Amino acid sequence: MQLSDIERHDTDILILGTGGAGLFAALHAQQSAPEGTKITIAVKGLIGKCGCTRMVQGGYNVALGGGDTVERHFMDTINGGKWLPNQDMAWRLCEQAVVRIRELENEVGCFFDRNSDGSLHQKAFAGQTADRTVHKGDLTGIEIINRLMEKVLASGVEKLQEHRAVGLIPTKDGSALAGVLMIDMRTGGFKFVRAKTVLMATGGGPTMYKYHTPSGDKTMDGLAMALRAGLKLRDMEMVQFHPTGLLAGDHTRMTGTVLEEGLRGAGGQLINHSGARFMFDYDGKGERATRDVVSRGIDAEMRKNNNPEQEGVFISMSHLGPDFVRKKFKGMVNRCADSGFDLAEGKVEVVPTAHYFMGGIVVDVDTRTAMEGLYVAGEDAGGAHGSNRLGGNGVANSTVYGGIAGDTMGADIVSMSLREPDEAVLAAEFDRAIYPLSRKPNLVLPLRKQLQDLMWEEVGVMRTEAGIKRGLTGIAEVSDALMDVGVDNGTLAFNLTWHDWLNLRSLCDISEVIAKAGNARENSRGAHFREDFPEPGTMEDSEFTVAQQTSEGVTVTREPVEFSIVRPGETVLPADAPETLVATQ
Repeated sequence: MQLSDIERHDTDILILGTGGAGLFAALHAQQSAPEGTKITIAVKGLIGKCGCTRMVQGGYNVALGGGDTVERHFMDTINGGKWLPNQDMAWRLCEQAVVRIRELENEVGCFFDRNSDGSLHQKAFAGQTADRTVHKGDLTGIEIINRLMEKVLASGVEKLQEHRAVGLIPTKDGSALAGVLMIDMRTGGFKFVRAKTVLMATGGGPTMYKYHTPSGDKTMDGLAMALRAGLKLRDMEMVQFHPTGLLAGDHTRMTGTVLEEGLRGAGGQLINHSGARFMFDYDGKGERATRDVVSRGIDAEMRKNNNPEQEGVFISMSHLGPDFVRKKFKGMVNRCADSGFDLAEGKVEVVPTAHYFMGGIVVDVDTRTAMEGLYVAGEDAGGAHGSNRLGGNGVANSTVYGGIAGDTMGADIVSMSLREPDEAVLAAEFDRAIYPLSRKPNLVLPLRKQLQDLMWEEVGVMRTEAGIKRGLTGIAEVSDALMDVGVDNGTLAFNLTWHDWLNLRSLCDISEVIAKAGNARENSRGAHFREDFPEPGTMEDSEFTVAQQTSEGVTVTREPVEFSIVRPGETVLPADAPETLVATQ
C-alpha cells in the first residue's frame, strides 16, 4: 500500500462520530447551512449502533419547574465540578437543556416517562438538589439514539459507516484544518476527506482501565488525534469512575457495565463484606453523594476487605420491595439476571468502573477550537464539567453542544472554502497507521490487559506521586512493546487485529497524558484524588491543567479558572432558596 493509493473525497461539513453530539450536529447543520451544502457523517461502527449515548441508562438533566430552575441546575453543576468548570459552558448547558428536551420530544420524537398529570417524570440523581433527571425507564439512551438515528438515516446526509478517523491533517502553515485521514474498515483502504468544517464528536472511552463501562472500541481516538495535531487539552487527570459497575467475573464483558445511579437515588444501599451499610462513614449524603465520593468510599472498603473471594461491595435494593424494583428498574434487573444476580431480592456485587472523561479539547461556548475549521462537541470537549460530571449531565451536554456545533458550522462555512492539506503530515499519519503491517505479527491483547491493570492500580481512583511515576514507567514499557508487535497483512478488510493495534496506540498516548496531568495536580478535586495531597486547595485559587504535545513531549501547565458568573462562596440562587428540593431517604 502506498500514499498514492489514498482516495480523495470532498465535502462541506464533516462530522466524526454518531452519538448524541454527532447526530444532533448533522440535523442542526442541515437547518443552518445554505441550501446545497454537503454534509457527511463518519463513524467507526454503524450509525445508531455504537457509541456511548446509546448506553445511557439514567437520563437527561433539565430544570423544568416544580421549584427547580436553570440557576439551581447551574449551581449544582459548578459545585459538583468543584469550581473547575468553564462557567460560561456550564451555564449554556443548563440553559439550553430546557430547549433541547422539548426538541427531543416534539421534533425528534422521543417518548420519555411521564407523571399521571402528563408532565415529564424526573428523578433524583446524586449531587443534585432537585429531581431533574428526565428518563425512559432505565434505558434512556436507546430511546434518544434510536429516534435520532431514524431522523439522520432518512435525511440526505452522506454516510460513511465503518470509517475510522486516524489523523487530523492541517494546512501547510498549520493555521487551519484541511481534512481528516480515514480508514475504510470494510476494505482496508485509506480515504482523505477534505472539508470546510470538521466536528470531532468521537466520544471519550476510558477503556485503559481494568474496569470500564464503554465498549472496547471506544479508545480516545479523537483526543489522541488532537494531541498529535498540537491542540491543547484541559482537565486530563479527571477520569470519572462510576461507583457501581457490575462485577461479574473475567469470563464476561458484562463486568464493568453500569448499574445506574437511579438505583441509589431511589434508596439503594451499599453493603460491605461484613454486611454493613458504610457510605455514611464517608459522607453525610450517604449513597447519594457525588460519584467521586461514593467511588472513593467503595475503594476504601475494598482495601479493608480481607476476603479473597469478594473483590467489590454489594448494592442492595430488596428493602424497597422486589415488585417495585422490577417495575422501576426493569433494564437493570434483566442485566443483573443475565449475569446470575437477583437485583430485586438479593445483592449484586459492584466495583468502581471508569465511565466518563471530563477532560478534553479546549473549546469556546460555540464549540470552536484554536484551529480554524475544527469544532468539538460531547465528551471530546473539555470544560463544561470541571472535575466531576453530575449524573444526567452527560447526554444533556452531548445533545446541547451537538446542536450548537451544527448551528455554528452551518453559519461559518458561508465564509470558508476547502483548503489544501500539508502533504507531509498526511504522509506521516499514513505511515503511522500502516506501521504494524510491516512488522512480525504478535498478540496485542496481552499488552492492552497490562495497560489496564497498570492504570487501575497506579492511576486509578486513589493516586500518589510514587504510583503515578510507576504508572508512567509502565505506560512507556507497554508503548515501546507495542511498537515491536506486528499485524498479519494478508487481508486489510475488517482486519480487527490492525484496529486493536491502533486502539491501543491511542490508549497509550492518552494514558500518558492522564498520568502527567494527575502528577501536576498536587491537590484533590472531584474525580482526581491524591492520597499524598488530600486537600482540595482554596476554591478562589482554582486552576485547571492544560496538556499539549510539543517537541519535548507532553507538557502540562496550569491556568486560572475564570469565575465569569459566580465566585466561590457566592451563589446565583435567591437568598431564601432552600438548600435542596429532594426528599431525604
